[in-house]
Amino acid sequence: MREPILIWGAGAIGGTVGAYLQRAGNPVLFVDNVAEHIEAINRSGLHVSGPIDDFKVPASAATVEDLTGQFGTIFLCVKAHHTQTACDQIAPHLHNDGCVVSLQNGLNERVISKTLGLERTIGAFVNFGADYIGPGEIHFGGRGAVVVGELDGEISPRIEHLHHLLLKFDQQAVLTSNILGFLWGKMSYGALLYVTALTNEPIADVLASHHYRQLLTDLACEVLFVATSLEITPEQFDGYDPTAFLNNDPAMAVRSFEDMVAHNRRSSKTHSGIWRDLAVRKRRTEVDAQLGPVIEIGEEQGIATPITKRLIELIHDIESGNRPLDWKNLDELENTRAKK
Repeated sequence: MREPILIWGAGAIGGTVGAYLQRAGNPVLFVDNVAEHIEAINRSGLHVSGPIDDFKVPASAATVEDLTGQFGTIFLCVKAHHTQTACDQIAPHLHNDGCVVSLQNGLNERVISKTLGLERTIGAFVNFGADYIGPGEIHFGGRGAVVVGELDGEISPRIEHLHHLLLKFDQQAVLTSNILGFLWGKMSYGALLYVTALTNEPIADVLASHHYRQLLTDLACEVLFVATSLEITPEQFDGYDPTAFLNNDPAMAVRSFEDMVAHNRRSSKTHSGIWRDLAVRKRRTEVDAQLGPVIEIGEEQGIATPITKRLIELIHDIESGNRPLDWKNLDELENTRAKK
């Protein structure tokens, strides 16, 4: 029997990708900290539903405490702020020549490589829409970019194997020699998603609002300027074109916004996971782990990031219950932009 792929985190991302791999004949073992979810998977399988697909696969799942053995391939699919804890738990279960693939938001490869070793860290980027609905239930709302690559850009045999695996989830999955470019592209787009989560409005409606276009543009540029200071070339995906903002090209920026709106309107996942954490689950978001490094690296590079800093403060206010979700939050962020 083949060694299973370990899916560390069986929520929206890990649950969806893992279910497809299992259905394609690649055995997976899910690890999660929600006991009811584990029990449901072991009892009756994992159900993926939504406009993209609807199927159930039998699968095995375990808690961290019950997990035994070592594994060669681990897909890490936990929230960014849980990365360090997950890496500490993964360490005894990863083969010496194994690898951890970060299917997460942010620059978590920095944490993974520091804890488990650079040679055992693989970069990946995903932008599809999915939500954890309940025990044994994942909603797959919309396709989006899926990209994988070695951090040093090498096209190695193992990265070709991982790409082949991800093609079983998405036939458009990309193998890249510039995974850092995709990660920083997602960081700047992710900052825009945090802005949309300041309201109760759908992602597409906020991106379509002409009133806040300059705010969104300047925020994206803050992140992108930090990336280019590191000599990283951000990559475009799913309608988001970093070049349009870096080149200060109004016509290209308008097209990019229109493309981003169109992409998000095609998905039945109308709101981000950030909004879901704030409005539905009432829990911490990934904002510090995801956008915090932008500020940190920006300071090291001598690049100011005032809009990003204020955005993090606004998200914290909402997390603590001191601020409602409202368009007025964007006005406060706009005031910060205007003072730059």
